[in-house]
Amino acid sequence: MFQSFDALTDPSQGVERVARLRARLDGLGLDGFVVPRADEHQGEYVPARAERLRWLTGFTGSAGAAVVLRDSAALFVDGRYTLQAAAQVDTGTFAIESLIDNPPPKWLAAQPLDGQALGFDPWLHTIAEAEALRAAVEKAGGRPFAMEENPVDAIWADQPAAPAEKIEIHPIGFAGELARDKLARLAARLPSEGATHAVLTDPSSLAWAFNIRGSDVPHTPLALGFAILPAEGLPLLFLSRDKLTIETEAYLTQLATVLDPAELESRLAALSADGGRIALDPALAAEKLRMIVEDNGGAVVRLADPARLPRAIKNAAELAGSRAAHRRDGAAVVKFLHWLDAQAPGSVDEIAAVGALESFRRRTGEETQMPLRDISFDTISGAGPNGAIVHYRVTTRTNRRLGDGELYLVDSGGQYQDGTTDITRTVAIGRPDEEMRRHATLVLKGLIAISTLRFPPATRGCDIDAFARQALWRAGLDYAHGTGHGVGSYLAVHEGPQRIARTGTQPLLAGMILSNEPGCYKAGRYGIRLENLIVVRAPEPVEGGDIAMHGFETLTLAPFDRRLIRADLLDAAEREWLDAYHARVLEEIGPMVDGPVLAWLEAATAPLE
Repeated sequence: MFQSFDALTDPSQGVERVARLRARLDGLGLDGFVVPRADEHQGEYVPARAERLRWLTGFTGSAGAAVVLRDSAALFVDGRYTLQAAAQVDTGTFAIESLIDNPPPKWLAAQPLDGQALGFDPWLHTIAEAEALRAAVEKAGGRPFAMEENPVDAIWADQPAAPAEKIEIHPIGFAGELARDKLARLAARLPSEGATHAVLTDPSSLAWAFNIRGSDVPHTPLALGFAILPAEGLPLLFLSRDKLTIETEAYLTQLATVLDPAELESRLAALSADGGRIALDPALAAEKLRMIVEDNGGAVVRLADPARLPRAIKNAAELAGSRAAHRRDGAAVVKFLHWLDAQAPGSVDEIAAVGALESFRRRTGEETQMPLRDISFDTISGAGPNGAIVHYRVTTRTNRRLGDGELYLVDSGGQYQDGTTDITRTVAIGRPDEEMRRHATLVLKGLIAISTLRFPPATRGCDIDAFARQALWRAGLDYAHGTGHGVGSYLAVHEGPQRIARTGTQPLLAGMILSNEPGCYKAGRYGIRLENLIVVRAPEPVEGGDIAMHGFETLTLAPFDRRLIRADLLDAAEREWLDAYHARVLEEIGPMVDGPVLAWLEAATAPLE
């Protein structure tokens, strides 16, 4: 299995570990410390060594932070993790705060910090985060300190070693563009931005720019490292040679000077001392990098990661690969849904369902000669009330049977060499009640609204997010997460800068892949989420219109549970879309299944009556 079901933490651990951290801080002359869920690359996906927040608090979510002061401590999570955090941490030790409404800087600004010293690790905070943190602490009368030593590391006796997994070359047939051409494209932009160099800190950008993939973090094919791109000359690539084979070293040395990561600071300092104007992304680059540049006489050019937007706009090869991956993945999901439908209520638990789904993905990958490389994230397998925990992770401690009359939410994806998938379906176990059917149909209406949307160039994700919520809003309902995130090409399943959310300020451009996943959650009872991946189409003329409009192509291919659809709540256009979508699922997936599975699929995709 690619996924573990071990219970990784215990709420009680926070009491003793916070006490040890406070003792360490006292020895350093500090009154508090900030512990983000981050590593030196500021990504969502971190190696085991960087799971400091999990180790300290017990919280296992992918986004959050903790602040530990002498007499109080708080854990900050967003709406996806409110229920999860309350169950995983000792709430007598940590107050649960909103990462969105009351983030650490805002919370700290309201604390009586008169003269108190608050430490933070400048490798684990972006430039923008560090600026906000410093301003908040000073506003509260405190003294912020960038630490050379991370005190959590000092007390974490069995902290895992840094990863050293082998790197592989991503074939040009899937990448669609040679690495040397990508690097030249990025370098050509720098002079016009007033920069002599740019530092790539995001491992996804590193993977994309150099056409490499790795295994340094769970479920995402990233190799952790840095690169310094000059406006002229050969890039500097900081990767451990332990990660290189003879083949990958020969390949990379044609593209860059390959150096040990320990040389990053000295090389960046030397470039800065030589009058370097170093481009750093304030939202992605570590504060420590800014400090190195400016402490050595260089100038920081605040510039968005130059690889981020080109990476998000998929080329023809990447889109072809994604379509193929979704057909393959769709066949596996259909086999799973058929299998699940044949099981008696109460006979399957959440872990068994995850195992079955992974086995169908593995077998289908083998049959199509494109093996499943990994899952794209830990499968969210939530039965009944567990489905209401947005990013629920099933463990042996929480494992629950899929009971009669309940809903089962399964959010999963696969990593294939030609593409990354992410799909959510909510399934009725036995006979659902009318509230479940009504709410599931309202969620479906939101998914259809995004799927059928036409929008002009320069439209941002925040401009369309409300379309997915309208039907729910009219019913007095909503969901505490974005409607869609960007998705990479055999890369991160959560990719920026594109997203459909209130915070999605990036204009949507042709070739961007996003999720479309509205939801509805009833704490203690059930969760409903439906998710397809979509890709932004190039603008096309509209008959009788003046402006060419973007639209979306749906990539995901799997039926929605008809038992949860109230046809009377769908208008004619919505019914037409759903019937056409199901017909397409049958057309593309039907040839990949046979026998009872095909018969089930034919019934599952039949037009609504």
